[in-house]
Order: sequence, then C-alpha cells, then structure tokens
Amino acid sequence: VILLACLVTAEKTDTLLIKDVTSSERHSKEYCAMYDICGERSDGKVLNCPYGSPSVKPDELFSAKIESLCPSISGNVCCTETQFETLRAQVQQAIPFLVGCPACLRNFLNLFCELSCSPNQSQFINVTSVSEVNGNLTVDGIDYYVTSTFGEELYNSCKDVKFGTMNTRAIDFIGAGAKSFKEWFAFIGQKAPPGFPGSPYAINFKLSIPESSGLELMNVSTYSCGDTSLGCSCGDCPLSPMCSSSEPPSPPRKEACTIRIGSLKVKCVELSLVIAYVVLISTFFGWALFQRTRERRIPPSSVEPLIKSTSDSGPDSGIMEEVNARDLLPTEGGGLSVVQGYMLSFYRTYGRWVAANPAFVLCMSLAIGFVLCLGVIRFKVETRPEKLWVGPGSRAAGEKQFFDSHLAPFYRIEQLILATLPDPKNGKQPSIITEDNFQLLFEMQKKVDGVRANDSASLVSITDICLKPLGEDCASQSVLQ
Repeated sequence: VILLACLVTAEKTDTLLIKDVTSSERHSKEYCAMYDICGERSDGKVLNCPYGSPSVKPDELFSAKIESLCPSISGNVCCTETQFETLRAQVQQAIPFLVGCPACLRNFLNLFCELSCSPNQSQFINVTSVSEVNGNLTVDGIDYYVTSTFGEELYNSCKDVKFGTMNTRAIDFIGAGAKSFKEWFAFIGQKAPPGFPGSPYAINFKLSIPESSGLELMNVSTYSCGDTSLGCSCGDCPLSPMCSSSEPPSPPRKEACTIRIGSLKVKCVELSLVIAYVVLISTFFGWALFQRTRERRIPPSSVEPLIKSTSDSGPDSGIMEEVNARDLLPTEGGGLSVVQGYMLSFYRTYGRWVAANPAFVLCMSLAIGFVLCLGVIRFKVETRPEKLWVGPGSRAAGEKQFFDSHLAPFYRIEQLILATLPDPKNGKQPSIITEDNFQLLFEMQKKVDGVRANDSASLVSITDICLKPLGEDCASQSVLQ
C-alpha cells in the first residue's frame, strides 16, 4: 500500500510539473516558446527544451548563417547554433525533391524557419506536451498556428513539382501524395518513429486560434511558382501564366512584293534569285568560251625539247643537253607581274641564304620553337567540366557555390543506354525484351551490389553512400532506375 501510494504521488508530481510547464507559456513578440536542446531520442534526433525565454541576438557569423537559409528572419532569434544546424540537416532531406522549383523550396523552408528560429515564435507556437528524457523535460508535441492562405499557397507552389530521379511528383515522397495542404500538414506533423525521417515530436497544425489566448496565426510571405523572381519551369508549374497553352495571336501578314509577267504572278524574291542564277551561269560560260578562243589564237611554242627523241638520227641521239639553270627561269619582268617578280627575287635570295647558313638556321629554328613552348610549364589539365563552360566570376558559378555551401549538393545521375544491334541478314532491329538481355541486367545488378571500396580501413558498399530520403532504403534500388 505504501509503495502504491508513492507511485501515485510521483505520477501526480510529474503531471503537475508538465501542466505547469505548458500552462505558464507567454505568447508575445520577441519571446520564444522552446529554446535550446534538452535531450535526444534513441536515434540521435535532438529534442527542444519546453521552457520559454526572450529571443536572443546572434553574433554576426551566426546571423549570416541564418539569413542564408532563412532570409525572412533578421535580428533576434529563438534558436541556438546547434538547433539551426539541426534544422539545416533536416530540411536538406527535402531539398533534392524541391530544388527544381525555387518558389516551392523557399515557401517550404520558410515554414520550418519560422517554426525553429523566428523571434516571435511564442505568438504561433504552443507547447502542448512534454516528455522526460534522462531527467530533463523535452518537447513532445506542439500546436503550430498557420493561416490557411499560407498553407494553400505553399501547397499550390509545390503540388506539381517533379522529382527528376524518379520522374514523379515530389509531393508523393515528402507529402505521401497529399491532395490538399491539410493532408500535407497532417503528414508533416506526424511524430516519426526512431530511425525514420520526420519530426522528433508531434506538430499539430492549427488554422484558427482560441479566444483570449494571445496567439496569432503565422502568415509569412509566400511566393507563387509563377513568380518571375523565383520562377519554376512549366513542367513544375503548369498553371503559371507564362505557361499558358493558348497560342499567341499570329502577327499581321504583310503583302509580299510580287511582279506580274503576263498571266503569271511571281514574287520579287523568287524572280531576283532566278535573274541572279542566269547572270552567274552566263558569266561562267562566257569566261570559259573566252579562254578557249584565246588559247586557239596562241601559236605553238618554238622551244626545242631538252632531250631529243630516240627516233632522231645523229651522233648525239639520247644525250641530254646541258642547259644553264638560269636560262630556264623567267627573267625579271619577263611576263611576270610586279608582285610575282618581287616574290621570285625574294625567295631566290632567301633560299640561297638558308643553303649557305644551315647551322645558324637550324639553331634559330630550335631556339624559337623552345621559346614558344615555354608556356607548357604552366600547362594544367582541367578535370572539372563545369569550369570549361562557366567562368569563376559568373552568376551561375556563384549560385552553385551558394547552394553547395548552404544546401544539399547537386549530383549528376550516371546513365547507361542499352540498345540492340540490327540483324545483319535482314537489317531488322530485334526486340530488347529477351531472356538474354534480362540475364545481362541481373548480372549488372549483381556487379553493382558487389562493388566495395576501402574507406578508412572499412569496406563501403553502394547501400552505405546512396541517397536515402525516406528511411533506410536507397532512392535508386536497381540499375533500371
């Protein structure tokens, strides 16, 4: 009886303590509903303290970190650096699904930024239940008061966003295929079991506030997926005004220039092309006829051949006559233009000089080639392909650096295309769905699953490094994905 009485007394004491924590909250500006971390679950997820406190002014470095992820929050905050790093690590699980639509990603981040770090946190957050972990009270459930306008705008900006890896809607992964913002909030607010992604405590989204409670509805600014500043592609936002299916009115057609030739009406452009073609052909054939007539008028050459024909009789038959090489070259100005005469004289002199100074020419050639090759000293092979197309000071490079440092990095999906070869006999393309091809795919899958790498004296497999957005399973589970 005494033991039972002690247990009942302890239970009443804990109940009174929990009621005291949850009922003594203050709902006002620049006041926090849950500040700092007081424990963690068995899976390592941290739990906030349920005690209210005034908002805190962060240092410059911490303030810059917060504004990089949560630009709507400035000044005082209601989170420590550990809480902020936890927030960033948790939202990074959803970023690969929503990064294709910046407006949706911004609205989604604002929802959790306001929940975790807003200086007016107590105005729309109410701690409803706490639990004891290692002797410390931690948050176990909250009410999050949000306007229906914010919920609708958030859902509308994200409902059609595609997850490119799986070629399906992103909300099917991070919202369980929700059909409205209420269903999405209900999914987000579920308390995740240990080892699964999600919130470590229950979040009950409320769309109305009780009377005389001092609470307000959170209504931070939202962005439409059709907004030009944070616009999405038409595949992620088909309802955007920029993606209207109605075709623009055709421009007024101007009357083309035409010329009437008898009963035939011909366009000016076509007639001009025909005339130009006739003139070109006439010029070509006229020039060819002129050259042919000119050649017929020139008398046959009277120069005797250097070697007499073998049929000629005489004592010198078959013997080559010695001819001075200078006599074979045309004389200066003899039938040559000024340019040809100059080039003939220059290259003759240059050739004689090169032949007379071979050692000097070879040494100078090697020296000039060596000097021109000195740039090889600074030669560097670029192994990052993005640097070949994007300058280091460009906007695209700056945005990629910002996303890599503050959000999740972008990964390129390796693709392997399998195709069948045509039959050499009849040239037909055989079907790719054959038993041999399926066996080949199974063998490829076994090889991928069997790949092991040594990392810090431990073997790492594909399941250790793959993307696991939901639980312990990889997002890509086979080579066909």
